[in-house]
Amino acid sequence: MATRSPWPRPLSLPCCCLLLLALGGPGFFQSHAVEVDVKDLSNNTCIYAKWMMSFLIKYETNNSEYKNATLNPSTNVTHDGSTCGNNTHAPLLAIQFGAGHSWSINFTKTNETYQGNIISFTYNTSDAVFKDAKTKGPITIVVKDTMPPVQLNTVYKCHHLDSIEVANVSLFFWDVILQAFVQNGTVSKNDSTCEADKSTVAPTTVANLTTAPITTASSPLPTTTSKPVEKPLIGNYSLKDGDKICLLATMGLQLNVSQEKPVLININPKTTNVTGSCGNTSATLRLNDSNRRLIDFTFAVKNTSANTQRFYLKEVNITLISSINGSEPLNAGNNNLSIWDTFLGSSYMCQKEQTVLVTEDLQVHTFDLRIQPFRVQNNKYSKAEDCSPDVDNFIVPITVGAALGGLVALVLMAYFVSHKKHRNAGYQQF
Repeated sequence: MATRSPWPRPLSLPCCCLLLLALGGPGFFQSHAVEVDVKDLSNNTCIYAKWMMSFLIKYETNNSEYKNATLNPSTNVTHDGSTCGNNTHAPLLAIQFGAGHSWSINFTKTNETYQGNIISFTYNTSDAVFKDAKTKGPITIVVKDTMPPVQLNTVYKCHHLDSIEVANVSLFFWDVILQAFVQNGTVSKNDSTCEADKSTVAPTTVANLTTAPITTASSPLPTTTSKPVEKPLIGNYSLKDGDKICLLATMGLQLNVSQEKPVLININPKTTNVTGSCGNTSATLRLNDSNRRLIDFTFAVKNTSANTQRFYLKEVNITLISSINGSEPLNAGNNNLSIWDTFLGSSYMCQKEQTVLVTEDLQVHTFDLRIQPFRVQNNKYSKAEDCSPDVDNFIVPITVGAALGGLVALVLMAYFVSHKKHRNAGYQQF
C-alpha cells in the first residue's frame, strides 16, 4: 500500500464528532484515512474509529458498456448524522464525502459483545468520476456487516484488507481501529486483533507467485525467490440467470505485471469468486481472487452481415488491490479489444497459450481457454470454434513446401529425360 503520511493536527469541528483526515501518496487506493470520535451531549466519547477505505463501482454507460469507477474519502468529508444512539436508535457512525456520496454503519451489542450490524453506502453517478453514466443520481446499497463480535470495553484492530461485495460495488477496508459503546468516555487499552492479522503467514497467499505473498502496508515487503512459475490451474466458471446458466468459461489465467520488476501471478480458481452479468448483446464475467485480484472480461455482439452475428472479447479491466514488490496498487483496462471472435451460438476454444494486452505493463495469459458468454443451451457448451493457430501455422508451410518439392522433382525428371535423349542421339551418329 502507499506510504501513509504523518497525521495532521486535530481539526476543531462543530457538533458532537471529531473527524481527522490524512492524505498519502498516489495509487489506485489513495491513502485517505478517516478518524472519527463520536461524542455524546456530555462530550464523552461513545464511538471511536480510524480506518482506511475505498470503493470500486462498476456502472453502465450510455453505450451499454461497463466501466469501473473508484471512490476514496477526501478532504471534504463531513460526519452529519453520527450519533451515540439511545433506547430506540442504535449508535451510528456516518460520513459524507465527494459529490453526494455517503457511508454509514450502525452497531448492536449483547451483555458481553458488540459488532457492526448494517452498512449503508450511497454513491452519486452524477459525479464526474462516473463518465458517461447511463443512470444519473444517487444509488444506495445496504448490506450486512461481516465484522465478528468483539468483547465490550475492547478495541477491534485489523490491518488486513477486507472487502464486501454487493451488486456492482466492492467495499474495501483496512487498517481498522474501532470501539463502539465506549465506557466512561475513555477508549479502552484492551485490543482484539482480527484472525487474519494473527496468522504467522502474510495475508492471502497467492498460488504460484514468483514473489512472497502479497502483503498490506503494515507487513514486511516481499522477498524475491527463484522458484519458477508453474502453469496456472484450470478453472471452470459460470453465471446463472435464474436457474439457467447464461455464461460458461473454462481457462487458466496468469497475470504478467511489469512494474519495478516483472512478476507473474497465477489466478487460483479455488479461491476465486465469480460474479458478473448476462445480456443479449453484452456480458461481463468478473473473477475475484481472494479480494486481491479482480479481473473483468466484457463481451459484445456484432453484426458481420444481415444474417450473421458474432461475439468477441471487447474489454478487460484488472484491479490489483495489494502492492507488488512494494509498488503502488494497480487499476488498468483495455476497452478496445476485438479478439476471441466467434459465431454467436457457438463457443470459442483455444488450448494453446494466448496473451491479452491490457497495457504495456500488464498482460493476461490464458491457457486451455473455452468461453461462451451468450446463448448457452442446456447448461452446456455449444459446438466450439477452435482458434487452431498451430494447425493453420503448420498446414500452410507444409502445403507450400510439398508443392515446391513436387515442382522441383518434375523439373529434375524433365532435365534427366531430356539429357538422356541428347546423349542417345550423339551415340547414333558414330
